[in-house]
Amino acid sequence: MNTKFPKVQPLVSIITPAFNSEKYIAASLTSVQEQSFKDWEHIIVDDNSNDRTAEIIQQFVERDKRFVLLKQIENFGPAKARNKALKHARGRFIAFLDSDDLWDPRKLEIQIQFMMKDGIPFTFSTYNLMRENGDIFGERKVPKSVCYHDVLKQCNIGCLTAVYDTAYFGKVEMPDIKKRQDVGLWLKLLRVSDRGHGIAQSLASYRVHEESLSANKISAAIFTWRLYRNIEKLSLLKSLYFFSFYSVNGITRLWKNELIWIFRK
Repeated sequence: MNTKFPKVQPLVSIITPAFNSEKYIAASLTSVQEQSFKDWEHIIVDDNSNDRTAEIIQQFVERDKRFVLLKQIENFGPAKARNKALKHARGRFIAFLDSDDLWDPRKLEIQIQFMMKDGIPFTFSTYNLMRENGDIFGERKVPKSVCYHDVLKQCNIGCLTAVYDTAYFGKVEMPDIKKRQDVGLWLKLLRVSDRGHGIAQSLASYRVHEESLSANKISAAIFTWRLYRNIEKLSLLKSLYFFSFYSVNGITRLWKNELIWIFRK
């Protein structure tokens, strides 16, 4: 790993796109503010919300200058919002948190120490599955490591846990697509680094909205196919091969989540 990197402040830049997130955004920002690791900036891009999202973020900005609010004049979607934040990021490490998710208080401390100790440029972790009211009902475990082809078959990397090192990769943007842009970014990173490394400890909580358990799965499948063909430029045969794994894994995960949701109510 290339260790030559100019001294930067802060060490970690956290990126959050926000759209009509007034119900959850304060809890998400508070979970960042409560981190045991203090050397961070948090760049939140309000994607032209029409509720109190920007107002709530501004309250955090006024109390803590590590928070930065950027505003879009139109709703461009999460890929453009994240990439806009990335352009303003000053930190060595880039981390992601969506506006309704939460971090464990030691998330950054554990993950950054792990990366710096072993010179690992791309990491992610296990995370909790959380109901809309904040109750934990399950856990999404991750493998010890993944390569490019693993992610094509099944993506186990939760965006809310991913961190990459710009000293190794430089600043890498998400592809400008409506869905699966996070998967597109992981694939970009894994073309440069042989593997991404998972941390077994649960370091974050992903908020599962009840309607999202089974909704939009067809749309996600369509965008996965487009990711294979249009972004990754895979041949038709390779696309069919990897999509077969994606389909089986997706159906298995969906049914598992549905059953966990029902029986742990």
